[in-house]
Amino acid sequence: MGMKIGEKQFKERVGDGLQDDFMRSAVSSAQERLRARRLHAAQELGHWEKWRSLGEEIRKHTLDHLDYYLEMLSNNVAKRGGNVFFAKTSEEANKYIQNIAKRKEAKKIVKSKSMVTEEISMNEGLESIGCEVIETDLGEYILQLDEHDPPSHIVAPALHKNKEQIREVFKEKLSYLKSEKPEELALHAREMLRKEFLKADIGITGCNFAIAESGSIGLVTNEGNARLVSSIPKTQITVMGMERIVPTFEEFEVLVSLLTRSAVGQRLTSYVTALTGARGEEDVDGPEEFHLVIVDNGRSNILGTEFQSVLQCIRCAACINVCPVYRHVGGHSYGSIYPGPIGAVLSPLLGGYDDYKELPYASTLCAACTEACPVKIPLHELLHKHREVIVEREGRAPISEKMAMKVFGLGASIPKLYNLGGKVAKSALSPFATDDKISKGPGPLKAWTNVREFPAPNKERFRDWFQERKGENK
Repeated sequence: MGMKIGEKQFKERVGDGLQDDFMRSAVSSAQERLRARRLHAAQELGHWEKWRSLGEEIRKHTLDHLDYYLEMLSNNVAKRGGNVFFAKTSEEANKYIQNIAKRKEAKKIVKSKSMVTEEISMNEGLESIGCEVIETDLGEYILQLDEHDPPSHIVAPALHKNKEQIREVFKEKLSYLKSEKPEELALHAREMLRKEFLKADIGITGCNFAIAESGSIGLVTNEGNARLVSSIPKTQITVMGMERIVPTFEEFEVLVSLLTRSAVGQRLTSYVTALTGARGEEDVDGPEEFHLVIVDNGRSNILGTEFQSVLQCIRCAACINVCPVYRHVGGHSYGSIYPGPIGAVLSPLLGGYDDYKELPYASTLCAACTEACPVKIPLHELLHKHREVIVEREGRAPISEKMAMKVFGLGASIPKLYNLGGKVAKSALSPFATDDKISKGPGPLKAWTNVREFPAPNKERFRDWFQERKGENK
């Protein structure tokens, strides 16, 4: 799939989102529910801000010493019989994984949910050499069945579908004949996937956090599928973004506590698993061969820059669950597998401004995302920094915007012009105003007023009011 989803332009994607009443209703409902659960879970834990500060400290420290901890992780994985491969690009990562599949003559591969494998188009790469790749996370499984529909949320990838739509997908693809009850749908998926686990040649997982001190891979799940993926097939591959690492189990515990509460409002998810290497002589299950693929794919270019803090992200989606823009346009509008505020910051860094220059502007800069982030990423500040880079360094501002700013700069720098503009503003905009609000603005105001109202100028200018009061006090 890759990070980019679809070929539609940003405005067209947003238009589709605004017209999708079901999606907007589903997102709104999910946001309210997840936000309430997160706040309750945080309150229950107590001293939430201290926990956030500790999470931020752990992530900052790890990123500042990333080379040290990656080397420690690599050495400890190797000590336990594992194989480590550092992939600079998505192509290198895919080539390594494909070579394993070829060597094992693998035909069927099962995998658990992983954003980084989506990012590097791993499934497509394996399918190109004749492998069948089965998504085993229920949400991802639904999307895969439905003609590889892209995810719209980091934690709940099928958020944009209702149970009736899912039933139709199951009916068409799995000969499902029962009702749209979630319990019956989930049971049918479980029965179908159980067969796939038993026949798989290779299991592939993502990685929530790798623990450097032990060479372990930490997985945080609710469905148990990742445990089956990592224990039944004889060969296991874990794919991780290079920043998803903690020094010790102590930091792992802190970040898991923050992750589960921020993502789904739970004290802990159903399964918190730490996997360390291949199966030992005394182990009753587990893979005979283990590979860890550590993916850069542009992350090292972010280190040491003003955007480094975005790599603190633990993929909880708390920022998405409070974002007013995401609420109205949905995940597919971002054109990236990383939607919402985190996607608006990360996608331009990994995918470039050519495809994602509009995303930093898809924000109100209200800072709700920053307030919700469990590791204190200053997301609204990073969005503002992107805008600065786009305009000042990249010179990518639209011609209309450049001209408008030049005209405004000229008018604002000449007192007589500025004074004249203030006097005529009310009269010039009155045809577009209703009840002191502009709902269908002209020119540059059009884009703004298409989605929200703009206050009309006051009848009396502040300058005039001030001069009048100043005269009265003499």
